[in-house]
Amino acid sequence: MRWGTYFAVLAAVLSVGLALGVSMPLVSLRLESWGYGSFAIGVMAAMPALGVLLGAKVSSRLAAHFGTPALMRLCLWAGALSIGLLGLLPSYPVWLVLRLLIGVILTIVFILGESWINQLVVEQWRGRLVALYGSSYALSQLAGPLLLGAVGADDDLGFWIGVGLLVTSPVLLLGRGGAPASDACSVTLSELAGFCRRLPVIAWAIALFAAFEAMILTLLPVYCLQQGFSEQTALYMVGTVVVGDALLQLPIGALADRMSRRTLFFGCAITLLLSSLAIPLLLHTLLIWPLWVLFGASAGGLFTLSLVLIGERFRDDALVRANAHVAQLWGVGCLIGPLAAGAGSQWVNGHALLWFMAAGALGLVLLARRRDAFGVVAAT
Repeated sequence: MRWGTYFAVLAAVLSVGLALGVSMPLVSLRLESWGYGSFAIGVMAAMPALGVLLGAKVSSRLAAHFGTPALMRLCLWAGALSIGLLGLLPSYPVWLVLRLLIGVILTIVFILGESWINQLVVEQWRGRLVALYGSSYALSQLAGPLLLGAVGADDDLGFWIGVGLLVTSPVLLLGRGGAPASDACSVTLSELAGFCRRLPVIAWAIALFAAFEAMILTLLPVYCLQQGFSEQTALYMVGTVVVGDALLQLPIGALADRMSRRTLFFGCAITLLLSSLAIPLLLHTLLIWPLWVLFGASAGGLFTLSLVLIGERFRDDALVRANAHVAQLWGVGCLIGPLAAGAGSQWVNGHALLWFMAAGALGLVLLARRRDAFGVVAAT
């Protein structure tokens, strides 16, 4: 196994997580200070989802043309330019377009990075190494809100930190090999439908985690402010959720190499359901802090296990295409989640974000009980 390449690709993807973690909450807080409501902020949070769908469609074709390493470098630099323009052009309509472009560009990075990592790892280490990827990515997102809390949201420094990360990280990919081969063809929505029929519970979990991540980085800070917490406390609560996601992924990955992945998956879904229901009840108690950890860990565990199950089923172009379907589902989740939770929070109930996650987790629990939910290959 190429350990140097594994850690180089891991570091490049982590730079994206940190850049998004410091810039996405800053966008939401800036819009809040401008007087925009939860729905308008939800629309902004959903814009990258449209870009995700486009990026997923063209990723395989572009990877075949440029090669995976070169395309990843180009997309990282383009992401740096897009985030820089957020700081230079403070306008809601302009930001909508820029968030769309960020969705396209960084989706391609995630598809290629996850495919590259899953191609490199050996089967007996797959759970732990994919979990290390998930845990490290979550930590990079944790560092974003914490860093933003330290430097403050009153100026554009958070945007420029993101730019610096994405400008320098492509250097790590120079001279790296072992990337999956890709065919020059587009990934269609009909192929996505086939993927969902073959692996329905994995498809649902990916879309739900995408909605979770988009809402946590954009709507959760606003939710906490509306519940009476200070801006700094709101950012620390977001960070605590990501801590849970990060710290427990390695134990979950280790368990995935030793026990039934289906049983572990079901346990994560139950935990997400119960924690989502408990948060509004315990929000103003000390118990909310460990509850935020469980909330993040259970959601992140679902995504990590989904990647593990995909990695054991596909190779090369099939693996790239499967991860393109992951990105398409990510786009669906990012689009529906913030819009539904933002509208619900503004016009139905202030806790709509948590009710949305509880409903999604309940659907996942019910779906996971089906015998064919994980596809033909047993998740062992």
